[in-house]
Amino acid sequence: MATYEYRCLQDGSFDVTLPIGTAGPTLCCPRCGGPAGRMFSAPRLARTPAALREAIDRSERSAERPDVVGRVPGGHPTRRSPNPAHARLPRW
Repeated sequence: MATYEYRCLQDGSFDVTLPIGTAGPTLCCPRCGGPAGRMFSAPRLARTPAALREAIDRSERSAERPDVVGRVPGGHPTRRSPNPAHARLPRW
């Protein structure tokens, strides 16, 4: 989907979201119903939120040079199961 900008002579600019390649050169104004011509405008590029951008960057860096840790991050205490059969399972 793409956002196209149209301009009505009476009511001004308005945006329409349509599938790419389906926007015509004119469209009816949603306010007055008169003809509105399609305008050429700069593309509307969305900015990635800072937290998401940092997570993506961290993921890309770790693909080549993963961080090596000596313990489980967060320092969660290990839980022991009361079932004696679980004692024979491998530990991480």
